[in-house]
Amino acid sequence: MSDPKPDLPKASPLRPIPNFIFASRWLQLPLYIGLIAAQGVYVFHFLVELLHLIEAVFGSQTALQALVTSIGYKTDAPITSLNETVIMLVVLALIDVVMISNLLIMVIVGGYETFVSRMNLQGHRDQPEWLSHVNASVLKVKLATAIIGISSIHLLKTFINAANYSEQVLIAQTVIHITFLFSALAIAYTDKIMSGIAASSQKH
Repeated sequence: MSDPKPDLPKASPLRPIPNFIFASRWLQLPLYIGLIAAQGVYVFHFLVELLHLIEAVFGSQTALQALVTSIGYKTDAPITSLNETVIMLVVLALIDVVMISNLLIMVIVGGYETFVSRMNLQGHRDQPEWLSHVNASVLKVKLATAIIGISSIHLLKTFINAANYSEQVLIAQTVIHITFLFSALAIAYTDKIMSGIAASSQKH
């Protein structure tokens, strides 16, 4: 016969002012809804670019010129068909959209779970693995890592299309990317130190 579960102590109701302050977290809800709308815009943009790529494969000059304009590719010779550089730049642009979309999901889901309200996804078959141990510190590190990935894609696009950029732009983008990298390392190192301090305090 199983032991009866102990009664958990009931939380005392919050006083009016603390309750009002705590309820103010719901003011963030429109912000996350706005990010969901932005996610929809990115999905639409992805589908438009993908449709242009498919049409260009089948010889559509209108779609090809739309792609060339969107990726900012310029060359002295007229572009009459898809070439490897154009395809690579378009694919990198699509990957860029996907990575930014992933960043939006992390901010929307992780931010809502951390700062607004629990989603109670425990046991759900589609629960993201990273969400099971998310907190403000973990979310900060993941966002920094995602930003580095997005910056890497932008830098790669710039290097592939380097002929259309000045030397100052190439140097500036490289320096910015390195700055993002060092910032992420600093955030991760700070999180490691804080986690160690919290673990040692719990032991004592």
